[in-house]
Amino acid sequence: MTAGSEKTGAWAAPFLDGRRVMVTGGSSGIGRGIAEAFARAGSHVVATGVTGPEVDAATEWAAAEGLSSRLSFRQLDVCDSDAVTRDIGGIDDLFALVCCAGVIRRGDELSPDVFAKVVDVNLNGAMRCAHAAKPALAKTGGSIVMTASMLSFFGGGLVPGYSASKGGVAQLTKSLAIAWAADGIRVNAIAPGWIKTPLTAALQEDENRAQPILSRTPMNRWGEPQDLAGPAMFLTTPLAGFMTGTVVPVDGGYAIA
Repeated sequence: MTAGSEKTGAWAAPFLDGRRVMVTGGSSGIGRGIAEAFARAGSHVVATGVTGPEVDAATEWAAAEGLSSRLSFRQLDVCDSDAVTRDIGGIDDLFALVCCAGVIRRGDELSPDVFAKVVDVNLNGAMRCAHAAKPALAKTGGSIVMTASMLSFFGGGLVPGYSASKGGVAQLTKSLAIAWAADGIRVNAIAPGWIKTPLTAALQEDENRAQPILSRTPMNRWGEPQDLAGPAMFLTTPLAGFMTGTVVPVDGGYAIA
């Protein structure tokens, strides 16, 4: 069980129990932490991963945690428009879409082809998923939570594709919030800082790279995926009913230091 997962889910249960939630990129990292928390709050969660082995491993994990009745995993490539329309557009009672699918290719993103692929997954993929979810969310009065990043605000010399895509996610969040407000759909985003996930494993293991990160972070620790779960769930509940178009940093204070 993820540390703090029961506590994180408990407060949200009155708002989320029985709700249908989709978490893209939910088979590992931040997405899985969020998917787990929604499930522990009583939501019926479908989480996705891009490869079969990823999905199989996450399915086994959910069974071991006793979550299989509320959390299931399926394979989905957010760059495949037909698959996105089928798998997300086919959920008529969808209450919340959390877009966590993303990639980063440090160093390689200076190549235009790699840059384009990263943007297609992180930014275009989020738009594909949001568009597919819109009809159901308009019926349920639901909402979307995008995953931006601290690199929505800063540049990244080794990750121009990731940084550009996450800057785009922040602007997409604001733009869809305006466009879909009349449909009763709220669109917000979380902006993670340095979180312990497979995407940051190399940085965590290299003390010369990890120490400057921790030194700049006022809370002096790496974030955990579960640290993003509470803010993500909050944004989907009536407690955030007058919030739309917001990008909420969840970074231990990194952006202000």
